[in-house]
Amino acid sequence: MKEREGVRERLAGLEAEINGDGGTRLASSAPGQTDFMAEVLERTAQERDLIEANAQAAIGRARELEIEIELMQERNDRIFRQLEEALTISVEPLSKMFRRAGLPPEQMIETVRRGYSGQGGPLTPISFSTRGEEPNPDELRTNRLLNQLDELNLYRIAAERVPLGSPVKAAVRFTSGFGTRRDPKTGGRRMHNGLDFAGSHGTDIFATGDGVVTQAGWQSGFGRLVVIQHDFGIETRYAHNTRIRVKKGQRVSRGDHIADMGSTGRSTGTHLHYEIRVNKRPVNPMTYIKAAKDVF
Repeated sequence: MKEREGVRERLAGLEAEINGDGGTRLASSAPGQTDFMAEVLERTAQERDLIEANAQAAIGRARELEIEIELMQERNDRIFRQLEEALTISVEPLSKMFRRAGLPPEQMIETVRRGYSGQGGPLTPISFSTRGEEPNPDELRTNRLLNQLDELNLYRIAAERVPLGSPVKAAVRFTSGFGTRRDPKTGGRRMHNGLDFAGSHGTDIFATGDGVVTQAGWQSGFGRLVVIQHDFGIETRYAHNTRIRVKKGQRVSRGDHIADMGSTGRSTGTHLHYEIRVNKRPVNPMTYIKAAKDVF
């Protein structure tokens, strides 16, 4: 662009010189000066022709540069559009996943942002430097993309801190859902606050999200119980285990092996009773399992 502007400035000067008299206006010739004046005129005409040829070449080069700039701008615009579409496609399902799980994404993202706001941290706002100059449209567009990438990173961190996915990976049978059901012991109707997965004795049970173990021991009705506290007020419970493989206060990550399936406590057979509670209130874990499956 600077080269083009320089060409335009030189071209303007050349055109002004061509259109001016160029200092070639001649006074009345005195006798004896005819040959000298003829040489000056011829030389001046040659110089003018050369200037004109250079000017036309400069105009042609300027046009070539303008075409190159237009092609470059079209290519940049295409790249920008692809990036913008990719980011939109990436963020929308994550936002939808959190909403389906009853977690307002705006609040979650703001919570993550506050937690990662230290200077030099991974989520410090980033921008394309303009060296103190006024940003052009491409630089403004670049900064918008960087902000979208920052938001996508916030979603990624939030997703890692929410218990998404299934607590069992082996082949199991889904035997009871969330909600009112017939009690298998008494036959009466009562609320079932989780999901039941029946499998073979000793089936591996995994943490569904990063968190801290707040309970790892016996509890009436639940038998050997593991409780994990996650961020955003979320808690997961894994009941009726035959063996517990974590301790209270231990930090775990999604996918860590935390227990083995059993039939301890109030149980009719080997199975896992899995609960999710948000701010102490039971919610349907299947919403979280399906939401994660749709995205991941």
